[in-house]
Amino acid sequence: MTSERSVPPTISEVAAAAGVGRSTAARTLGGYGYVGQELRERVLEAADRLGYRANALARSMSTGVSQTLGVIVADIANPFFGGVVRGISDAAKARGVETLVLSTYEDLAEEIAATNVLIDKRVDGIVVASAALDAASAGHIQEARDRGIPVVLVDRAVTGLHLDAVVIDNRDAARGAVTRLLDAGHRRVGFVWGPPVEERPRRRRELIDLAARNLWTDGERLQGYLDALDDAGMAFDADLVMVGAKTEEHAQVEVERMLDLESPPTALFCTENDAVTGALRALRARGVRVGADISLIGFDDSSWAAVMEPPLTMIEQPTLALGTRAAEVLFAAIDGESGAAELHTLKTRYIERSSVAPPPAG
Repeated sequence: MTSERSVPPTISEVAAAAGVGRSTAARTLGGYGYVGQELRERVLEAADRLGYRANALARSMSTGVSQTLGVIVADIANPFFGGVVRGISDAAKARGVETLVLSTYEDLAEEIAATNVLIDKRVDGIVVASAALDAASAGHIQEARDRGIPVVLVDRAVTGLHLDAVVIDNRDAARGAVTRLLDAGHRRVGFVWGPPVEERPRRRRELIDLAARNLWTDGERLQGYLDALDDAGMAFDADLVMVGAKTEEHAQVEVERMLDLESPPTALFCTENDAVTGALRALRARGVRVGADISLIGFDDSSWAAVMEPPLTMIEQPTLALGTRAAEVLFAAIDGESGAAELHTLKTRYIERSSVAPPPAG
């Protein structure tokens, strides 16, 4: 009767079983250097027979290559980031590379900890949707680069940080969406998902400065909203811009506040899915009908938007392509083929459904 082996086989034991030198077995199992086909097959057969499993960390220490990418996103459960991660992992898999994904929930301390984990695991490169607001708060990213780990930003750039970033045309997309509302005859358009501050800025310049000190995507979309107002020769009204906590619950509170204005909005532009759902809750609570009493455009299309009544007009982000492109840019850096840092901008798509109509008469 044989007992199960409790200690995993070593490279030396695999080499002995294959009848080759230890260095030949190490090159074969580590995936580096040249090994002839016949010897390679003998080593792999012996490794399989003995149940050998490579120690990825030890292999990375000896070869300098871990065959692993690190990915840091806000929340893998978010469908947007789920699509981005799938794009990255599919591209990595095509190169025989594994993907290690960590969520930070937009918490910079969590992001710093996640980056340190990936540095310790000696990943070959990192893709990060960073919560850092500027270069001063991105020291952990610079630390990874100082350790020789290439880093590519995805979904948002970081002000003052000169890195490749793969993003969408946030400002143009927002500008185009709000322009469509204005072209439909709306003159009071609410912006749902503004700066997370308690006191409402009354001046346009102050609002822009506050947005610039928060996530890059938020600032770009707000600037696109203001661009559309400028194009139409319309004045900015601070009361039509949401401020405060970026949650679905607070979006509902802010939309209800807008509806109570003496001159309420006849259209809403919501720049995140939580902003859309918060706005819909507010409208339902007040008995305001989308498409009849108020128009609405949301950012980041999803399957549920198409089955709402009425179906919602949305901006579709190319999530899979964002991830694929981020992986391609990162692999170029890993291979030593990248040039100067660049903003790689992908186009969004306007999905017209039934939630935009002319403002109600009277």
